[in-house]
Amino acid sequence: MPEPPDDVHGKPVSTEIGLASWYGPYQNRRAADGSVYDGNGMTAAHRTLPMGTTVRVTNLTTNQSVIVRITDRGPFVPGRTLDLSLAAAKAIGLYRMGVAEVKVEAFAHPGSDPEGRWCVQIGAFIDPNDAIQLKNDLMGRYKTAKVTEFAGPTGHWVRINPAQPDKTTANKIAESIHLPDAEPYLVRTN
Repeated sequence: MPEPPDDVHGKPVSTEIGLASWYGPYQNRRAADGSVYDGNGMTAAHRTLPMGTTVRVTNLTTNQSVIVRITDRGPFVPGRTLDLSLAAAKAIGLYRMGVAEVKVEAFAHPGSDPEGRWCVQIGAFIDPNDAIQLKNDLMGRYKTAKVTEFAGPTGHWVRINPAQPDKTTANKIAESIHLPDAEPYLVRTN
């Protein structure tokens, strides 16, 4: 996979402030875009930015910046915006801190689908049987959607892929889920 450019040009298409963390020991596991995660690469995980998006991440405590490419989905910890690779976290002084407030500036990605394909993800369950039970319950409720259960890096997850994978439909599904200890997230699948 090509490394992100050293410099980005033009204005960002979106900017957000949020908490960033860094990936744990996920070396050589597959990322959501199909690439193999490399802790030495300049990559990141975001729930909604299109795969391949170039992002400038600035640690607001140290004012250090790094350019990364979105290759994965996450973080799925409430209140977190971005998960950085180990090398990217070190580049902006986030490695020892573990979590820091950052500015995330996304730049246009040529060829990406501006509307995106969306799903709803729920988890993470320590006991895989809890995830399987939720999957079975949701399959009866969302008959036209594909409901799956899978093991993720932080536990077992359940994902609802609507037949119409637009953001509005996924939002409606997420808003309709009222379960104790289950926080639904909108996730872009492309």
